[in-house]
Amino acid sequence: MTEPAGVVFLLDVDNTLLDNDRVIADLNRHLTRTLGLDSQRRYWKIFEQRRSELGYADYLGALQRYRDEEPSNTNFLEVSFYLMEYSFANRLYPGSLDVIEHLAAQGPTVILSDGDVIFQPRKVERSGLYDAVEGRALIYIHKEQELDDVEKRYPARHYVLVDDKLRILTAVKKVWGPRVTTIFPRQGHYAHDPQVLASYPPADISIERIGDLLGYEAAALASCGSRDGRSG
Repeated sequence: MTEPAGVVFLLDVDNTLLDNDRVIADLNRHLTRTLGLDSQRRYWKIFEQRRSELGYADYLGALQRYRDEEPSNTNFLEVSFYLMEYSFANRLYPGSLDVIEHLAAQGPTVILSDGDVIFQPRKVERSGLYDAVEGRALIYIHKEQELDDVEKRYPARHYVLVDDKLRILTAVKKVWGPRVTTIFPRQGHYAHDPQVLASYPPADISIERIGDLLGYEAAALASCGSRDGRSG
């Protein structure tokens, strides 16, 4: 049986290590240039429909469904190339790789994300994050529902979870309790949505940007998870 690590760091991708809002803005401009404004709007409508159906973002699936409506539109091929060859490494937040290196010196670092089985892994690989965590990457449909599997693969006495979604942090805290320290980087549109902020309790630690984690050590992070109070 694998000896549990003292601490394992679980790191989200979109709007935690990587500025996914900028990725979407770039895609939006490309769709408008390639397909036109009306088609761009149609793509995002299909995208939201699929997200409602599946529970995660499915960029390629939305493109496939849209092509079913216009099977002779060859411009979809260019959009597909754009998505698959996008330079995700240029959209990492400043300090993301430094933070992974800093945390890795104190315990295993693991990508914990959700999404489809093609585009999300591609994003993790092309951004350089897969190599940065030495291939320790978990991508589920609903990661907050797969904590048993996370524990089996990466057993630890304590976990540190970094995620821009308070919904995820709250769900994991309910399961793991004091065994996890939740960290909320105030990055991306979810992290600044007043309705979202009012709907969930605060994380154990809130930071303004991912690079702020360079100032934290594992022992201090673990103690924050086991106490009743919260820090800002």
